[in-house]
Amino acid sequence: MKKLILLLLIITTTCLAQDFPDGLVVVEFNASFNKSNEVQWLPKLTDCEVERVDIAADSRWANEYKIVVVPTLVVFNNNEETKRFQANIMMTMEVTRREVQNSIDEITMEAF
Repeated sequence: MKKLILLLLIITTTCLAQDFPDGLVVVEFNASFNKSNEVQWLPKLTDCEVERVDIAADSRWANEYKIVVVPTLVVFNNNEETKRFQANIMMTMEVTRREVQNSIDEITMEAF
């Protein structure tokens, strides 16, 4: 019985695992075929973690986060989506670094 409970606990913990770290995280969902249009200024964002995900390598990401165009930037706060920015029809990002940074700053200020 103890082994069964331990197994269920391990399975539950694994299923509830987070994809991204706690706190503010900006994730660029892109695909290897669109690498030339990746968001160049992503690493320059402050007060957040940044991650890049290749949905062509693992389609689970596109399904789980409903990515319909690449690149897509998603701002997560403690693993909850708070803002989304999508590329235009030419698969290039029109949002500016300042606009994304303003979203990050707003989330940070709301925490106080």
